[in-house]
Amino acid sequence: MHQLETWMSGSIMAGAAVSQADDDIGRETGGGAAPRYSRRLSDKILIAFHHACDQADFEVAEQLLHILEMMLTRRPLTPDGTRRRNMESLIAAHERLWHLRHPNSDEI
Repeated sequence: MHQLETWMSGSIMAGAAVSQADDDIGRETGGGAAPRYSRRLSDKILIAFHHACDQADFEVAEQLLHILEMMLTRRPLTPDGTRRRNMESLIAAHERLWHLRHPNSDEI
């Protein structure tokens, strides 16, 4: 879990250097209200999972998958109809991590 915290704090520090133009692209602003970001938290965690896989940091990838699974399997706050797509993404992520950890295994 310490690696996840280290990665997250490094990511936050790197995010502080983002230009104002790049920051504006990532969010939608409306009538003086607080900014609303265009990606859901679960999407950002999935992106972080794939980044960890690309970096061959499988322990962090596994922790991120557990967090994502917890978020997607609890009772949804709003019935938006994306549960099936979210679960398919979760299954695909589990499969990717398994294949990365077992590169010499035969196809099942």
